[in-house]
Amino acid sequence: MDSDRTRRMVYAAFLIALSIVFTRVLSIRIPFMGVEGVRIGFGGLPIVFAGIALGPVAGAVVGGLADLIGYFINPMGAYMPHFTLSSLLTGLIPGLMVCYLFKGKKTFKTLLVMIGVTQVITAIIMVPYFMQTLFGVPYAVSLPPRLISQAFMIPIYAYLSQVLLGYNLIKSTEYCAPVQQK
Repeated sequence: MDSDRTRRMVYAAFLIALSIVFTRVLSIRIPFMGVEGVRIGFGGLPIVFAGIALGPVAGAVVGGLADLIGYFINPMGAYMPHFTLSSLLTGLIPGLMVCYLFKGKKTFKTLLVMIGVTQVITAIIMVPYFMQTLFGVPYAVSLPPRLISQAFMIPIYAYLSQVLLGYNLIKSTEYCAPVQQK
């Protein structure tokens, strides 16, 4: 195993741990109808960043494992694989967009688009849908606070991702190499 691969695995493990702490400990939860309606915090940032910095596969793994491990450490009700899927996609989508849509470019504008698209799909569409189908929480109750929170969180995630990318801790973008050669 080469040092770059080992470094990427260590970063992925660190991002999983950060996501768990940010989600399970350092977030504000607002309940609706007996279930968590909105969670305000930075739990998604390490997952999105993993997709952007480490690639789509690593982003998906970080998202999926962060949700699974976080559940087993600190369960918040029954396990629902639906939310693991949305967490997995939170890491996968920005990684795919870096490789296919933006060809490795990671400017503030591209980060804003990647994170915006990701959060709209996962946090604004999928999670309220799952909450409505699984727990009966109406869209009218769960959607407005999510829209407001994401209006703030998307630019914050983009800015923090740009700052973290500026440190050049992860120097290679080899995960996109097969895509860029085609």
